[in-house]
Amino acid sequence: MGDKFLGYRRENGSIGVRNQIAIIPSVFCSAKVAQRIAQNVPNAVPFTHPVGCSQVGEDLEITAKTLIGVGRNPNFAGVVVVGLGCERFTPAELAHGIASTGKMLETVVIQDIGDSIAAIEQGTRYARHMQQTISLQRREECDVSELMIGLNCGGSDTTSGLVANPALGIASDKLVAQGGSSILTELTELIGTEHILARRAVNEDVAADILNAIRTMEERLKRQTQNSSNEKRKNLISTGNFDGGLSSVVEKSLGGMKKSGNAQFVEVFKYGNYPTKKGLLLLDGPGHDGEVTTGQVAAGAQIVCFPTGRGTPSGFPGVPVIKITGNPRTYERMKENLDINAGTVITGEKSLQQVGEEIYQEILAVASGKMTKAEVLGHDEQFCIWRMPD
Repeated sequence: MGDKFLGYRRENGSIGVRNQIAIIPSVFCSAKVAQRIAQNVPNAVPFTHPVGCSQVGEDLEITAKTLIGVGRNPNFAGVVVVGLGCERFTPAELAHGIASTGKMLETVVIQDIGDSIAAIEQGTRYARHMQQTISLQRREECDVSELMIGLNCGGSDTTSGLVANPALGIASDKLVAQGGSSILTELTELIGTEHILARRAVNEDVAADILNAIRTMEERLKRQTQNSSNEKRKNLISTGNFDGGLSSVVEKSLGGMKKSGNAQFVEVFKYGNYPTKKGLLLLDGPGHDGEVTTGQVAAGAQIVCFPTGRGTPSGFPGVPVIKITGNPRTYERMKENLDINAGTVITGEKSLQQVGEEIYQEILAVASGKMTKAEVLGHDEQFCIWRMPD
């Protein structure tokens, strides 16, 4: 048995660390209705997005799987699906994909019910009933093996790879050693490290999957940049990364991979899908902060850990994001947005191991109900579905 936290046990046995209601539009046309429903009900979280129709093939498939995955996430005790009625990704398909979890689920279709006013009224009634039900639920002791965290980073600088990411890797290793799971992704920012990561695969098949996933992403990036008329558009790291002291994507990648610690990778899985194993996982996905977090949440992550050297306030709706910085100056400047000051390693106040333990204990505290600073301030910018580029 491992360490414990206090969570909400769902009908299918999964554990939520938050107890909220997701209001998910199946298409952008019903996004405003979903938003209005959420405004009427405490603990209701809207997932507005610009997709769900005029998409084909794998692009539409990823949208469908991602929205279903978000609805299945155990942090949500109930879901209200809001559809228009003529979209390609139908509200019935979205609801069907969520239904197997056994959580409370209702559907509102604007064209069937009459108009947006009637849809808002009906959706509000559904969500209010769910809120009354979940208000009676209480946290219970759960084993840390029930936790899955997402490993993400953004606004990196030189301290990210030196301090914040390695400290998070220590926390991740401790979680994985007790049967929990961590998801590494951002393949665009792992280019050049694939041979190192492959050596940490649990077997030859997983090693081959790691190499293939990162090399395929690199080829995709080559196609996207080769015809650009603006040389700055070809850079794989941002101007802020350069300003923070990073010289190249390889340097950033060598630091970024440190978030995953030293555990063995047990599986590589596709964006929009769920992992079939527990442990350290690699999600085959992009490097955009919002798309990364959304893919991790759709895969079941209840918490996301987010190192940031330059500093960023962004969060995710319904899923706590723990912000970590290795830059002591950034922490002093943005302490209302940042949860962990890993810069204490640089100032000599703490060791890397001590900060790793601090992050791990913060994960347990947040899992048990402590609000992150992004949650307190209402930041929810990171919901963003990956659109297939080719």
